[in-house]
Amino acid sequence: MSTSVKSASPPSSVEDLPGAVSRPAPRGTWRRALRRDWQLYSLAVLPLLFFLVFRYLPMIGNVIAFRRFEPGGSMFGEDWVGLRYVRMFLSDPTFWQVFRNTLWLGGLTLVFCFPIPIVLALLLNEVRRRSLKRFVQSVSYLPHFLSIVIVAGLTMQMLATDGPVNHALGWFGHGEIRFIQEPGWFRTIYVGSEIWQTAGWGTILYLAALTTIDEDLYEAARIDGAGRWRQTWHVTLPGIRPTMVTLLILNVGTFMAVGFEKVLLLYNPLTYPTADVISTYVYRAGVESNSFSYAAAIGLFEAVIGLVLITTANTLSRRTVGTSLW
Repeated sequence: MSTSVKSASPPSSVEDLPGAVSRPAPRGTWRRALRRDWQLYSLAVLPLLFFLVFRYLPMIGNVIAFRRFEPGGSMFGEDWVGLRYVRMFLSDPTFWQVFRNTLWLGGLTLVFCFPIPIVLALLLNEVRRRSLKRFVQSVSYLPHFLSIVIVAGLTMQMLATDGPVNHALGWFGHGEIRFIQEPGWFRTIYVGSEIWQTAGWGTILYLAALTTIDEDLYEAARIDGAGRWRQTWHVTLPGIRPTMVTLLILNVGTFMAVGFEKVLLLYNPLTYPTADVISTYVYRAGVESNSFSYAAAIGLFEAVIGLVLITTANTLSRRTVGTSLW
């Protein structure tokens, strides 16, 4: 009776032995890395301090959403009131009107301002004349560098009753339109100015992503008989999909944080029914009316919704397309 013996290679390390427990990394590893690359780590000090001082420390102030705060009193409020201010704004009809306005402006901004930079980047990618491409890029990038105050001022001057837009309408026999005073026009004005200010700048990331697509894929598509539209659909868009998904998640996360400065500069009491959003309502309730606890409760509610939105969008993106922020 013969017995066959299988030869096995010896374990290359102690960790390969059956039942062996992997050893943790040496405790001094991060210290050696810090001493070796301290110049690189030092570049992160100022950004970390910025986020610590202006992002994380102010979170402590959210405690006044559950405490009665009086100006001149304790920084963290006087008495514990629980969910009193939460119940107050949830039962306030004005808050729900403001909440609907925020959803409308946030949704319209996402629907129009997110895809336009993608379309503009695809069009610029097809331009072969370098001088024309640079001119279009410069003209489209310029509004991003303008102050929001200037953008709001230009918008109000253009749409004033005696402004260029109304003059042009008069040439066609149309009467004056009070764009700034009529609530029905505010959403169009806001989204239009937002597109003009952000569309060109948003193309930068997409143009950078387009340069990473392998040219051999286009060559293979042309050999298979694909035209420009099919090449865009089957090669270009899948190539920039990770960038698109990442920016979409970030935009969804800021869905509720509609531009406070621009709304504050463009709206007026006549347009409150469509223009007043959560951020401006919080400003009036907290700064102008000195209801700091009430404003803090609303701001905390908005932040929680934003956290839920960005977490949900990130999870759905990871499960459907395999791309996410974390």
